[in-house]
Amino acid sequence: MALGVVAIIGSPNVGKSTIFNRIIGRRRSIVDDQPGVTRDRLYETTSWLGKDFRLIDTGGIEVANRPFQEQIRIQAQIAIDEADVIVFVGDGQRGVTSDDRLISKMLHKSNKPVVLAVNKTDNQNMLANLGEFYSLGLGDPIPVSGEHGIGIGDMLDSIIKSLPQKEDEKYDDAITFSIIGRPNVGKSSLVNAILDKQRVIVSDIVGTTRDSVDTPFTKDDQNYVVIDTAGLKKRGKIYESIDKYSALRALSAIDRSEIVLFVIDANEGIIEQDKHVVGYAVEKKKAIIIVVNKWDLMKKEQNTQSDFEKRIRKEFQFLEYAPIVFISAKNKSKIDRIFESIDMVHKAYDTHIPTSVLNDVLQDAQTMNEAPEFNHGRLKIYFANQANTCPPTFVLFVNKPKYAHFSYMRYLENRLRAAFNLDGTPIEIVLRERV
Repeated sequence: MALGVVAIIGSPNVGKSTIFNRIIGRRRSIVDDQPGVTRDRLYETTSWLGKDFRLIDTGGIEVANRPFQEQIRIQAQIAIDEADVIVFVGDGQRGVTSDDRLISKMLHKSNKPVVLAVNKTDNQNMLANLGEFYSLGLGDPIPVSGEHGIGIGDMLDSIIKSLPQKEDEKYDDAITFSIIGRPNVGKSSLVNAILDKQRVIVSDIVGTTRDSVDTPFTKDDQNYVVIDTAGLKKRGKIYESIDKYSALRALSAIDRSEIVLFVIDANEGIIEQDKHVVGYAVEKKKAIIIVVNKWDLMKKEQNTQSDFEKRIRKEFQFLEYAPIVFISAKNKSKIDRIFESIDMVHKAYDTHIPTSVLNDVLQDAQTMNEAPEFNHGRLKIYFANQANTCPPTFVLFVNKPKYAHFSYMRYLENRLRAAFNLDGTPIEIVLRERV
């Protein structure tokens, strides 16, 4: 099931970030009394009454021409475009403002379901301004207090009622992979090279791919589906800013794919934003292949593949299991190596290991290297089985999980990888105390 998307929209300093944090249950979004402090979209997956959805926080929208206003308005418009349901937050202390009227016009044009939440309504005196919000024509206002949690449940009930049912396309006989990366690293060119035809527009302008599109195809009798995502273009103007949240549209593509091709621009090198882009795929336990594009532009006497790979391994230590492929999408060079990696990684991602063989490997690992003492005890593994695939998930029944030192868990993971050729896939190891 695809996740619905809920965007929180409102003018500055009405408490959007406080409500965002209240819903997700922790302080993820920056909370500050300085208007405009939330200049970037923030997103988080959360749930209510058993229904998961993706929540987006945005910067405030206002009429005044203040610093960052154009960027904030652009990012809020993107969030509105992406959302299935919009939560419009007003301020119960100051009532309806000119900024609120501006926002309401944007929301009427969107034709999206709107939940109108009037924040800072902590007592009866503050409820006096509630009636003003009916003039916006956005339905019944819901009095809430993000700071104290008042009315949040009612607001969430309205959100859940408005969220559409979104069914994912199923591809049971195909390997599904998505292509992610910073803007302008060559994602669309890579799609073209993979499909060997001009399936999408290729441009040097950042953010020219409007929608994510699934393209099934067959190569060497194997069925694949490439899920293409990139930036946003609207009304002839580039709306997607180049920041660490520019991968918003890629989130659903990552959710729906088994393997993620993480594209790096060899010419620009590795920058911090690359880590933000791939972070969501890591969180979702997806198999990952690192694709270094534009390798044809590098001066080989100064940059060897070995040197570049060392830099990648240093910067992306959390992706040590991911294979690295060097290509030129523009020249369609080394594209077959991508398919070799996809096939290899998919096999590892979907690997199931017989219980007896798994236990033999783990017992040998313990014999060769006994667990160190940790938390006043020494870990002992009695039995193990594989609970799931995609990714391979192993349940180890032990004396006390608290005795497991992270270095020993890393050792066990490396032994499993070496024994069963699990390159490219994350591994989950769950410890359970034997009763």
